[in-house]
Amino acid sequence: MTRALIVIDVQNDFCPGGALAVPGGDDIVAGINALMADYDAVVLTQDWHPTGHSSFASSHNGKAPYEMIDMPYGPQVLWPDHCVQGTEGAAFHADLNTGRADMIVRKGYRPAIDSYSAFFENDHETPTGLEGYLRTRGITDLTMVGLATDFCVNFSAVDAAKLGFNVTVRTDLCRAIDLDGSLASAQSGMTGAGVTLA
Repeated sequence: MTRALIVIDVQNDFCPGGALAVPGGDDIVAGINALMADYDAVVLTQDWHPTGHSSFASSHNGKAPYEMIDMPYGPQVLWPDHCVQGTEGAAFHADLNTGRADMIVRKGYRPAIDSYSAFFENDHETPTGLEGYLRTRGITDLTMVGLATDFCVNFSAVDAAKLGFNVTVRTDLCRAIDLDGSLASAQSGMTGAGVTLA
Protein backbone atom coordinates (compact mmCIF):
# COMPACT_ATOMS: atom_id res chain seq x y z
CA MET A 1 0.00 0.00 0.00
CA THR A 2 2.13 2.83 -1.29
CA ARG A 3 -0.09 4.93 -3.56
CA ALA A 4 -2.62 7.61 -2.63
CA LEU A 5 -4.98 9.76 -4.65
CA ILE A 6 -5.20 13.30 -3.26
CA VAL A 7 -8.40 15.04 -4.38
CA ILE A 8 -8.06 18.80 -3.91
CA ASP A 9 -11.05 21.03 -3.08
CA VAL A 10 -13.76 19.63 -5.39
CA GLN A 11 -16.33 21.85 -3.69
CA ASN A 12 -19.41 23.71 -4.87
CA ASP A 13 -17.89 27.19 -4.57
CA PHE A 14 -15.10 26.19 -6.98
CA CYS A 15 -17.53 24.73 -9.53
CA PRO A 16 -19.68 26.65 -12.04
CA GLY A 17 -22.24 28.74 -10.17
CA GLY A 18 -20.05 28.93 -7.07
CA ALA A 19 -18.57 31.98 -5.39
CA LEU A 20 -15.08 31.34 -6.80
CA ALA A 21 -15.95 29.22 -9.82
CA VAL A 22 -13.15 27.55 -11.77
CA PRO A 23 -14.13 27.20 -15.46
CA GLY A 24 -15.09 23.58 -16.10
CA GLY A 25 -14.56 22.71 -12.45
CA ASP A 26 -17.32 20.11 -12.47
CA ASP A 27 -16.11 18.42 -15.68
CA ILE A 28 -13.49 16.44 -13.76
CA VAL A 29 -15.72 14.79 -11.15
CA ALA A 30 -16.60 11.61 -13.07
CA GLY A 31 -12.97 11.04 -14.05
CA ILE A 32 -11.82 11.46 -10.44
CA ASN A 33 -14.42 8.98 -9.21
CA ALA A 34 -13.29 6.46 -11.83
CA LEU A 35 -9.68 6.78 -10.66
CA MET A 36 -10.37 6.12 -6.97
CA ALA A 37 -10.45 2.32 -7.26
CA ASP A 38 -6.85 2.28 -8.52
CA TYR A 39 -5.39 3.64 -5.26
CA ASP A 40 -4.60 2.21 -1.84
CA ALA A 41 -5.80 5.40 -0.14
CA VAL A 42 -7.97 8.34 -1.13
CA VAL A 43 -7.68 11.69 0.66
CA LEU A 44 -10.02 14.63 0.06
CA THR A 45 -9.10 18.20 0.97
CA GLN A 46 -11.77 20.74 1.84
CA ASP A 47 -11.38 24.51 2.03
CA TRP A 48 -13.10 25.40 5.32
CA HIS A 49 -13.03 29.12 6.10
CA PRO A 50 -14.66 30.84 9.07
CA THR A 51 -16.87 33.84 8.32
CA GLY A 52 -14.75 36.97 7.90
CA HIS A 53 -11.56 35.08 7.01
CA SER A 54 -8.52 37.32 6.51
CA SER A 55 -8.13 36.15 2.90
CA PHE A 56 -11.55 37.53 1.95
CA ALA A 57 -11.59 40.90 0.19
CA SER A 58 -14.71 41.73 2.21
CA SER A 59 -12.58 41.65 5.38
CA HIS A 60 -10.45 44.58 4.16
CA ASN A 61 -12.00 48.04 3.69
CA GLY A 62 -11.63 49.38 0.19
CA LYS A 63 -10.14 46.18 -1.21
CA ALA A 64 -11.57 44.24 -4.14
CA PRO A 65 -11.36 40.54 -4.94
CA TYR A 66 -8.08 39.49 -6.61
CA GLU A 67 -6.11 42.43 -5.20
CA MET A 68 -2.87 41.55 -3.41
CA ILE A 69 -1.98 42.51 0.14
CA ASP A 70 0.95 41.74 2.40
CA MET A 71 0.19 39.46 5.33
CA PRO A 72 2.65 38.58 8.13
CA TYR A 73 3.40 35.35 6.23
CA GLY A 74 3.84 37.01 2.81
CA PRO A 75 1.79 38.16 -0.19
CA GLN A 76 -1.86 37.14 -0.18
CA VAL A 77 -4.46 37.25 -2.95
CA LEU A 78 -7.77 38.57 -1.64
CA TRP A 79 -10.62 36.29 -2.68
CA PRO A 80 -14.39 36.58 -2.86
CA ASP A 81 -15.99 35.03 0.24
CA HIS A 82 -15.96 31.28 -0.45
CA CYS A 83 -16.14 27.87 1.22
CA VAL A 84 -17.48 29.30 4.47
CA GLN A 85 -17.81 26.58 7.10
CA GLY A 86 -21.12 24.74 7.02
CA THR A 87 -22.44 26.43 3.86
CA GLU A 88 -23.57 24.74 0.67
CA GLY A 89 -20.63 26.37 -1.10
CA ALA A 90 -18.17 24.58 1.17
CA ALA A 91 -19.80 21.19 0.56
CA PHE A 92 -18.22 18.70 -1.81
CA HIS A 93 -19.70 18.51 -5.30
CA ALA A 94 -22.77 16.28 -5.05
CA ASP A 95 -21.44 13.79 -7.60
CA LEU A 96 -18.03 13.31 -5.94
CA ASN A 97 -17.67 9.85 -4.38
CA THR A 98 -16.87 11.01 -0.84
CA GLY A 99 -17.65 7.56 0.56
CA ARG A 100 -14.36 6.27 -0.84
CA ALA A 101 -12.30 8.77 1.20
CA ASP A 102 -10.02 7.40 3.93
CA MET A 103 -9.39 10.91 5.23
CA ILE A 104 -10.72 14.45 4.77
CA VAL A 105 -8.26 17.28 5.42
CA ARG A 106 -9.89 20.60 6.21
CA LYS A 107 -7.75 23.67 5.61
CA GLY A 108 -8.00 27.44 5.83
CA TYR A 109 -9.93 27.29 9.11
CA ARG A 110 -7.51 29.54 11.02
CA PRO A 111 -8.94 33.08 10.69
CA ALA A 112 -5.61 34.90 10.28
CA ILE A 113 -3.91 32.66 7.71
CA ASP A 114 -4.91 31.17 4.38
CA SER A 115 -4.07 27.63 3.35
CA TYR A 116 -3.63 26.54 -0.25
CA SER A 117 -1.54 23.44 0.35
CA ALA A 118 -2.88 20.13 1.64
CA PHE A 119 0.29 19.92 3.76
CA PHE A 120 0.94 23.41 5.22
CA GLU A 121 -0.76 26.70 5.91
CA ASN A 122 0.48 29.61 3.79
CA ASP A 123 3.23 30.35 6.32
CA HIS A 124 4.82 27.12 4.97
CA GLU A 125 5.39 26.06 8.59
CA THR A 126 2.06 25.13 10.21
CA PRO A 127 1.30 21.51 9.20
CA THR A 128 -2.14 20.12 8.41
CA GLY A 129 -1.22 16.62 9.60
CA LEU A 130 -1.49 15.04 6.15
CA GLU A 131 2.22 14.23 5.92
CA GLY A 132 2.12 12.24 9.16
CA TYR A 133 -0.96 10.35 8.06
CA LEU A 134 0.63 9.34 4.76
CA ARG A 135 3.90 8.33 6.44
CA THR A 136 2.14 6.10 8.96
CA ARG A 137 0.24 4.46 6.10
CA GLY A 138 3.56 3.79 4.33
CA ILE A 139 2.50 5.82 1.30
CA THR A 140 5.26 7.12 -0.97
CA ASP A 141 3.53 7.94 -4.27
CA LEU A 142 0.87 10.62 -4.65
CA THR A 143 -1.37 11.47 -7.57
CA MET A 144 -3.12 14.84 -7.30
CA VAL A 145 -6.30 15.96 -9.01
CA GLY A 146 -8.82 18.74 -8.40
CA LEU A 147 -9.13 22.50 -8.10
CA ALA A 148 -7.45 24.72 -8.91
CA THR A 149 -4.34 23.68 -10.81
CA ASP A 150 -2.54 26.98 -10.26
CA PHE A 151 -3.30 27.44 -6.56
CA CYS A 152 -4.21 24.60 -4.21
CA VAL A 153 -3.11 21.76 -6.50
CA ASN A 154 0.16 23.57 -7.25
CA PHE A 155 1.01 24.36 -3.62
CA SER A 156 0.08 20.84 -2.51
CA ALA A 157 2.16 19.19 -5.22
CA VAL A 158 5.25 21.34 -4.62
CA ASP A 159 5.07 20.80 -0.85
CA ALA A 160 4.65 17.05 -1.30
CA ALA A 161 7.68 16.89 -3.59
CA LYS A 162 9.75 18.91 -1.10
CA LEU A 163 8.73 16.43 1.60
CA GLY A 164 10.11 13.59 -0.50
CA PHE A 165 6.98 12.05 -1.96
CA ASN A 166 6.84 10.99 -5.61
CA VAL A 167 4.19 13.32 -7.03
CA THR A 168 2.17 13.20 -10.24
CA VAL A 169 -0.46 15.80 -11.15
CA ARG A 170 -3.10 14.54 -13.57
CA THR A 171 -3.65 17.77 -15.46
CA ASP A 172 -6.62 16.28 -17.33
CA LEU A 173 -8.40 15.96 -13.97
CA CYS A 174 -7.57 19.48 -12.79
CA ARG A 175 -8.87 22.89 -13.83
CA ALA A 176 -7.21 26.30 -13.37
CA ILE A 177 -8.23 29.83 -12.42
CA ASP A 178 -5.32 31.28 -14.48
CA LEU A 179 -5.10 34.66 -12.78
CA ASP A 180 -2.60 36.90 -14.64
CA GLY A 181 -0.53 34.00 -15.95
CA SER A 182 -0.71 31.98 -12.74
CA LEU A 183 -1.16 28.69 -14.61
CA ALA A 184 2.09 28.91 -16.58
CA SER A 185 3.93 30.00 -13.45
CA ALA A 186 2.47 27.10 -11.46
CA GLN A 187 3.36 24.55 -14.14
CA SER A 188 6.94 25.81 -14.20
CA GLY A 189 7.14 25.72 -10.40
CA MET A 190 5.79 22.19 -10.20
CA THR A 191 8.15 20.74 -12.79
CA GLY A 192 11.04 22.62 -11.16
CA ALA A 193 10.19 20.93 -7.85
CA GLY A 194 10.26 17.49 -9.47
CA VAL A 195 6.52 17.03 -9.92
CA THR A 196 5.44 14.96 -12.94
CA LEU A 197 2.68 16.60 -14.98
CA ALA A 198 0.69 13.89 -16.73
